[in-house]
Amino acid sequence: MKSDPISPLGAPAAVELGSEGRPSPPDVSADAWPLPAPGRIKLGSEAHKRLFCRMLLDTFNPYRPAVIDWPPLDPETEARVKSLPIWDMAVQTENQAMRRVRAYADTVSDPLLNKALELNAFEEGRHRLVLSNLVQAYGITLQPDSPFRPLPEPEWCFLATGIGECIDSFFAFGLFEAARRSGLFPPALVDTFEPVIAEESRHILFFVNWVAWRRRTVSWWRRAWFELKLCAAWIVQALDRLAIAKGFDAPAAEAADTNFTVVGSEALGRDVDVAELLDICLAENDRRLSQHDPRLVRPEVVPKLARLARRFFIKPADKGRPAAELVSVSDL
Repeated sequence: MKSDPISPLGAPAAVELGSEGRPSPPDVSADAWPLPAPGRIKLGSEAHKRLFCRMLLDTFNPYRPAVIDWPPLDPETEARVKSLPIWDMAVQTENQAMRRVRAYADTVSDPLLNKALELNAFEEGRHRLVLSNLVQAYGITLQPDSPFRPLPEPEWCFLATGIGECIDSFFAFGLFEAARRSGLFPPALVDTFEPVIAEESRHILFFVNWVAWRRRTVSWWRRAWFELKLCAAWIVQALDRLAIAKGFDAPAAEAADTNFTVVGSEALGRDVDVAELLDICLAENDRRLSQHDPRLVRPEVVPKLARLARRFFIKPADKGRPAAELVSVSDL
């Protein structure tokens, strides 16, 4: 397994560092694996694998966290940003995601899939650098990084990370758009995170297509074990997020295994109509994923649950009700 270089904050960084201390992007060339011809493709086929791997590689954005120009904030907005209880968890989560994806990549011998997984790990680590630069720019103090814990079985780690991102990204899409509409944060600050949010849509699309490909290519006697791990990972990730949403305390090391979107939902700083927020999440999820090849499998579990909740359980709030009766975003 490759060793992790040390980042300026003292924790393992995501990628190899160049001579100037900047992240060195991995090789994303994929000419040796032509895109499949137009028309239907069979899930689990070589064409399917080329399609979802090339999607990730061909849409790589080579932005550099070090040159992001963080906009100046007025005192009230800066205090709001500093008060968000997400930054420690956010940075540690991205460290965990990078390590887990890279650990699985190190077990994959297929050259195209390995290349795509290495890019995925690079981008997870680059998210960590973006967040690290943000907290430094605005003087946010982080707790010391939790000690590195040896990773369990690599495929299980990749499954848990991918499912966590499927859950979190769905709500992140909506929260990001709601934050943009609310005006509570300056547009320049919101726009700064657009590349990170766009990368998350690519990551979950890559992940669900890998799952569809993997379950059709794994040997028959391992398929049942794979499905059991997949179900277990969904249960673990869902319970983690329910615990955070209900305000349960968890050790810092466990919290780092759970993405920060649920905790970060308080970023809007106001009560909202949950039905309206779910509608935004659904619309943004469809909009972002529609930008990619329609032959690729789309994440279905969380959007289907959200549509079910909207249809039968969550109705738009009465605009005449007192604000105290509205449901807070943090109750999701």
